[in-house]
Amino acid sequence: MKQILIATLAAATLSGAMAQNPIISTWFTPDPAPYVHNDTVYLFVDHDEDDAQYFKMKDWMLYSSTDMVNWTYRGTPISTATFKWATQGDKAWASQAVERNGKWYWYICAQEAASGLDAIGVAVADSPSGPYRDVLGKPLVPAGWGYIDPSVFIDDDGQAYLFWGNNGLWYARLNDDMVSLASDVIEVTSLNDENAFGKLVMKRDYKLNKQMLKTNYEEGPWVFKRNGTYYLVYAAGGVPEHMAYSTSDNIDGPWVYRGRIMDESPNSFTIHGGSINFAGRDFMFYHNGLLPNGGGFRRSTCVEEFRFNDDGSIPFIPFTKEGVVTPVTNLDPYKRVEAETMAAGFGLKTDRKAGDDHYLTSINNGDWLRVRAVDFGDRKARRFVANVASEKSGGAIQLRLDALAGPVLATIEVKPTGGVENWQLQSAEIAHPEDLPVSGVHDVYMLFQGEEGELFNFDYWTLE
Repeated sequence: MKQILIATLAAATLSGAMAQNPIISTWFTPDPAPYVHNDTVYLFVDHDEDDAQYFKMKDWMLYSSTDMVNWTYRGTPISTATFKWATQGDKAWASQAVERNGKWYWYICAQEAASGLDAIGVAVADSPSGPYRDVLGKPLVPAGWGYIDPSVFIDDDGQAYLFWGNNGLWYARLNDDMVSLASDVIEVTSLNDENAFGKLVMKRDYKLNKQMLKTNYEEGPWVFKRNGTYYLVYAAGGVPEHMAYSTSDNIDGPWVYRGRIMDESPNSFTIHGGSINFAGRDFMFYHNGLLPNGGGFRRSTCVEEFRFNDDGSIPFIPFTKEGVVTPVTNLDPYKRVEAETMAAGFGLKTDRKAGDDHYLTSINNGDWLRVRAVDFGDRKARRFVANVASEKSGGAIQLRLDALAGPVLATIEVKPTGGVENWQLQSAEIAHPEDLPVSGVHDVYMLFQGEEGELFNFDYWTLE
């Protein structure tokens, strides 16, 4: 086991354990849709299956963050099974969610089983983590070719809009109930206007089933408003895609092409993004294929911080491994911290359930996680406590400071609890090296050790 541990530490160092992007390492999470609500960013994502050789997508997942560096898994609240009209077990395409008047509306696209065409649906819940239900029992927008990638936007006057489309761009007004259309479906006819969406390129028109000259616009619209200007960010240029944007003084257009803002995504022929302002800072989300075993059909969410130019234009945003460098706030380790809260990890999986109770599972020897910006304060932490469940001799959780190969603060030798769902608090004393006071803000790593095979489940941790 010692040799395995040494190899793990060396491999982690070589692979860049300090990298932030991609921000989710437990699952493949394409098509990120961030949403700010109070002091929390909720991140709604699709889910590429680990064994996907083509697009293979069954469900949608939810994450959240209050600091923009540590992300907490909040469950898998909806799947194709939520929508009885949809093809089951696949084609759970891009989505976006919004809160209004205490209700959460999650707009998805899936394949309508009866017609085989793409369709926009909506599920409703009282909280971001659900439970969600399909209140319509049918698509919100009648099925049609290219009817994917919904983007919901609520204007300053309270009028809500839904945009969507691949190889075409459509939108409609929503009624106040957010689950019915207040207008006909409107096609953005300026889509073939170079002034609106950039130079013409040869692309396939799926409605006409032939190659045609079309503009840069491809799919994945993201609509927002800033200082009176409407922004439309989208995947552009055909395949491989880059990210571009257009602006307008009116939600109904005309749109004016403003240029490229991100290049073709690393190891992914698609890109899909969305921007938010959180704590007075601007962030752009997108996906790439750079996780281990990643690729064009196994994509992962990333995020970059940027600043709008003085004239309101979006600058070109380069891809980085570091992602968000400065946290919005620090993490308090003296309160319960979910085990599924992390900035990075290796080899770990979460459960795949709905609801609010989640944990790390399938933990193996050599797996690890990193939590950033942990504020130890001035008090002297005495114990490292973890809520765990194990059917056999559970292995160990090693708490390390600042680096995966950093000083060991504590090691919890996980004892059997009588089953993988029988939770038990177990703990270990924290060592305080004389040459390294454990105070102030640090990153912490948890390295999991044990015999070969799955070791234990891990629910949450805290310091005392």
